[in-house]
This record gives sequence, C-alpha cells and structure tokens, in this order.
Amino acid sequence: METRAKRRAPTSDKVQQPKTTATGTTASKRAKVTNAAKTTTASTNKDAPAKGTKTKSGTDSKPAKDISTTEKQQPLSATGLTNDDGTRISVWLMKSEPDTFSIDDLINSKDSSSHWDGVRNHEAKNLMKNSMKVGDQVLFYHSNTKAPGIVAIAKIAREAYPDHTAFDPKSDYYDNKSSKDDPRWFMVDVKYERKLKRVLTLKELQQYKDKELGQMKLLNRGRLSVQPVSDSEMRFIMDLEQQDEPRED
Repeated sequence: METRAKRRAPTSDKVQQPKTTATGTTASKRAKVTNAAKTTTASTNKDAPAKGTKTKSGTDSKPAKDISTTEKQQPLSATGLTNDDGTRISVWLMKSEPDTFSIDDLINSKDSSSHWDGVRNHEAKNLMKNSMKVGDQVLFYHSNTKAPGIVAIAKIAREAYPDHTAFDPKSDYYDNKSSKDDPRWFMVDVKYERKLKRVLTLKELQQYKDKELGQMKLLNRGRLSVQPVSDSEMRFIMDLEQQDEPRED
C-alpha cells in the first residue's frame, strides 16, 4: 500500500495529511535563454542584439526579427534545463487527495511549502529518496475526486529526510519497523509555484494514451502516487495547457 499522509497519494496509495513545514526559497526562475539578433546597421544604437523571451514550454524561443512582435508565451517549464549546481532538472507527478490536502492547502501553508509525508510504497519512496533534487518540478495531481487531474506546478524545496509519521503510534501511517535510528520511509518538501490555466483531467490525458503520452506512467501505472515525467511528456502537457478545454460529448 502506498500512501501519502492523508494528503497526497491517491488510488491504492492512501493519502496522508502532512503537517506544513516552513521551507521556503522563493521560486527561482529558470530557463534563461537569450538569442542574439544580428546587427543590421552600424550607425545606430537601436540595432543592439535582441534577447529572446523566456520559454514557457521547455524549448528555446525563436530569434525575434521584430522586437515589437508579441509572441504568445507558454508557462515556464524546466524541461531539459539544469539547476544552478549543474544537475538536470527532473519533473515528477505527485498525487494528493483534494479533500485531505489540496493545492489550495499547499498555497495556504507557511511559505506555500509543506512536507510530502505518508508515502508507503517502496518504489515511490526510492524515487523521493534517491532521485528527487531541489529545484525539480512537480505536477500536482488531484486524485480520488470526481474529475482527477493535474492542477498546478510546484517544485522540490528540500530533498528526502525521514518521514516522522512512521514513528508516531497515533498516526495512520505508523510503521513499527521504522525508527529514527533506522528509518524506512522518507519525505521531501514541496513548494507551490503556480496553478495551471486549466485543469488537465485524467479523462483528457487518456485521449493521448496511444499517441504523445503513450509511455506516461500515469496512464499505464495509475496507482503509483509518485511518478517520473519525461521531457517530451512535460513539453506536451505544457502545450496542452494552452489549448481550449475539450468539449464534453
């Protein structure tokens, strides 16, 4: 059974209620990309190299021939970029039941940050413990609700440390085999960045199961509460966010 302290980790993962922690670095802006425009005249200062705008879909913006032209900007994505320490920024999908811990609960937590406790699946635990790095992006997913789906983007604010709920006999997620000296379960801190322009529901994402999202863990191993998201999947999701919500048949 995988769980997430009554707040995230739906499906077979029962969700756990986290206690908010103050972690708080301000969401760092990533994906700085500049494209120098060639100088066309040497007689005026107006022809300085033009910098490209920040990309919001994980790809570099095209050099602007006409700076006055306003290009439609997509939400910031760290896909394919690196943290300040040179490590690759990964993307994760993490599930939480909204009636126990919703994206609004995260927003209202101190510094809009909270620990992600209660995971009781070894595969998910190992991803948190061994692979998640500060600065990685998180797709915040509401599960076990009428219309489950991706609702927001957050980021990893603190790397894995022992999950204290496993030590508490009063907790629903107590594990008598886990101790402070030899912890079995770990958690990370997650910090809110932004809500999506619209909810990307599971029903909508399933339309691409045989296409762009054919390998996405969510559509093939839906019961896992913590999942990696590939660069191509993240780019597609960011592009999908910009499209109109599909009509109900």
